[in-house]
Amino acid sequence: MLASSVVLVAGCTPTTGSATPAAGRATTATTASAATGCGSRVETGSLPDWADAGFSGDARVPHVFGAKGDIVAVLFAHPLRQVRDDGSNNKILWVARAATTSPDPVAPATLVITARLDGTDTQVIREVPGGPGPSIIDLPQAGCWRLDLSWSGHTDTMDLVYAA
Repeated sequence: MLASSVVLVAGCTPTTGSATPAAGRATTATTASAATGCGSRVETGSLPDWADAGFSGDARVPHVFGAKGDIVAVLFAHPLRQVRDDGSNNKILWVARAATTSPDPVAPATLVITARLDGTDTQVIREVPGGPGPSIIDLPQAGCWRLDLSWSGHTDTMDLVYAA
């Protein structure tokens, strides 16, 4: 019966929504993303080598990979929330692979995030000046948000869940 339950849950989550983590890394899907069917999993294993600058030791912080694996959102506030009554922020550190630096010197460095709330026509745009880096990303409603990310001539997508 347990094997059937695992197969059933795995069948409800799209497999194309996140990059495959490096071999040997522990990963866990959050309850929120499993419950909503949101495509990108929140990983809890170690960050990949290309994204762990500034972290010490075997840092394990919640993070989400872009679908292409070229960017990762490190979630300092997890779960992300539509309203944070405790005075904290929805702080996200965006880290792009070093190999994704712009081949086009005139491409804007700003990270542009076009967020669409799943199942609605709601769309908002957020920007991180200077490109991937630290940010506070608040979205107007709880739910699963599809993020189209664009920076320095590169693009990726991911889903993030914002709790009520």
